[in-house]
Amino acid sequence: MTFVVTEKCIRCKLTDCVEVCPVDCFREGPNMLVIDPDECIDCNLCVAECPIDAIYAEDDLPEDQLEFIEINANLSQKWPIITAMKAPLPDHKEWENVPDKKQYLEE
Repeated sequence: MTFVVTEKCIRCKLTDCVEVCPVDCFREGPNMLVIDPDECIDCNLCVAECPIDAIYAEDDLPEDQLEFIEINANLSQKWPIITAMKAPLPDHKEWENVPDKKQYLEE
C-alpha cells in the first residue's frame, strides 16, 4: 500500500506534507503535488500534515478518487522531487473546497 494525493491538492499545492516525509517521495508539478509510489514507505506522516485532507492511503481512497493512483504513479516519473516546504499557490484559499478540480490539473 502507498499513499495518494487526490484532486483536492489541485490549485492549492500546500507543502506541509513535504516537510515530514522521511524519504522525499513527493514530486512537484505546476499546480499539484504527487507521491511516488515506489519511494513511499507508507509511514502515514503526511496524512495528518495536509491541512485540506488531500492525502489518503491507497486502500482508503474515496471511489471517485481511484484514478489518482495512476495519476500519482505517472506524474511522479515526470515531475521533480520537492524536499522543502514552499509557499502555497497565491489563490489556494479560493480553491480549497472546490469539487471536481481534475480538469485544472496541469501536467
